[in-house]
Amino acid sequence: MGRHWPAALLVCLGVLAGGALWAYAPSLPPEFLRHRYADPHSTFVDVGGVEAHIRDEGNPDGIPVVLIHGAGGSLHVWDGWVRALGDKARIISVDLPGHGLTGPWPRDEYTVEAYTDFIEVLVDALHLDRFVVVGHSMGGAVAWSFAATRPDRVSQLVLVDSSGYPREGPPPLRSTLTGLPLLGDLALYFKPEAVVRRALRSTYADPATATPERVRRYAELQRFPGNREAALQRSRHAAPLDPTPLKRLNVPTLILWGARDPWVPVADAFRFQNDIKGSQLEVFEALGHNPMEEDPAATAAAVAAFLKPIPPRPAPAEPAPDPSVQPSVLPEKD
Repeated sequence: MGRHWPAALLVCLGVLAGGALWAYAPSLPPEFLRHRYADPHSTFVDVGGVEAHIRDEGNPDGIPVVLIHGAGGSLHVWDGWVRALGDKARIISVDLPGHGLTGPWPRDEYTVEAYTDFIEVLVDALHLDRFVVVGHSMGGAVAWSFAATRPDRVSQLVLVDSSGYPREGPPPLRSTLTGLPLLGDLALYFKPEAVVRRALRSTYADPATATPERVRRYAELQRFPGNREAALQRSRHAAPLDPTPLKRLNVPTLILWGARDPWVPVADAFRFQNDIKGSQLEVFEALGHNPMEEDPAATAAAVAAFLKPIPPRPAPAEPAPDPSVQPSVLPEKD
């Protein structure tokens, strides 16, 4: 056996090299991905120095609704809602920086606070005054942070399996590994579709929702240049969220949740309901972390029932005249 160890070593190295080559997933050309995943409603708008991928769909005279996806997602997660709500609302969805077809932005920050600023620049670019803001998972934290810091811009708030409260227990193994300086950087480029498929199958209550087309889209959009680097930076610089502003929110709020969410426990839904004054909660017992993808019809129906026309801003009151101030020129008497 001692005479054959070099050959055995070469075989082992060959197997490892073959596995690495199989798992290696370099970035894909932006033109290829835009051709595959943009559609006739897609536009690319300069938002803070990045060409953000947005879709402005539905009824142009309807209630404006801004949809914010979660970490690792894209505006495609809202496709079912666009079809279901398009008659009633003007639906604006966006790929956040470091996601989908948008890619990285010059600010090079991917925190909830940075994304909140991004949404403000986006709605200003679209000339939106007041609107409904909807957020899923991490996007939910962006949505309620926006509502808490820009309350005059938000008419209604919808949170879907939203982030908001510190995670209890040890961090996930994946977060620990990505935090390691060398391993995390190398792991960026070794993510075959099999890994994405396994993650998605655990995300949905019904694993069949992770269709081959959906798995391919998630996997390929992660390979848009700069997206994986942004995800690594976001993971390494993520700070625990402070839910204190939730108690100060004074905006009509709807909370939607999948009871079988393995990522954000349904207990958090009741914490949101308790913290946000006057909020409504609807829990879908058979759904997981992405209920708007698993059952777009039922979840969109809850949103449609919640949406209300946005009242016009009241005109500023005319200041009362000061009786102590006399006009500079007195009228002549007849």
